Amino acid sequence: MKGNVISTAVLACFLTAVFAVSALADEFVFFSPVVGSNPGSTIGGVTSGGAPWVVRHGTAVLTDEGRLRVEVRGLILPSTGNTGPVTQIAASVVCSNAVAATTTAVNLSSNGNAEIRAKVTLPSPCLGAVVLIRVAGVNNSPLPATGPFIAATGLVKDAQDKDDNSDR
Repeated sequence: MKGNVISTAVLACFLTAVFAVSALADEFVFFSPVVGSNPGSTIGGVTSGGAPWVVRHGTAVLTDEGRLRVEVRGLILPSTGNTGPVTQIAASVVCSNAVAATTTAVNLSSNGNAEIRAKVTLPSPCLGAVVLIRVAGVNNSPLPATGPFIAATGLVKDAQDKDDNSDR
């Protein structure tokens, strides 16, 4: 009898947790860290930039309603310690290995800080969602089409990427 009570209690806790996670999953597609890219990668048909990039701190939040918020701090070329000629970025959402939506460009500070807040239209369901941070402007001139990605969600963190809270 005691075993049945414990089993029932464990099952009740498990079902409560499953329903809580399900309710939370209805609100967010995902919350993910943003990591710098390395040359030679392609995601959703978009190639990575020609040099390695690092991100000191970066996050992306995408809701099922298409609200996207991306924050990057210290998105730089480690070889130069700054963003080089890149002065603007945009975010593209990849669903089912294809770009589904791209935001408008935002300014990227010389020390690699930027924030993107946008509402994008996504297919339902958006399977395998990935957010790419793409070059959108060089030397204060917008690009006619969004360029390669220099950071993304879903990448393995490189040893050069820093995850501290200091500002540069």
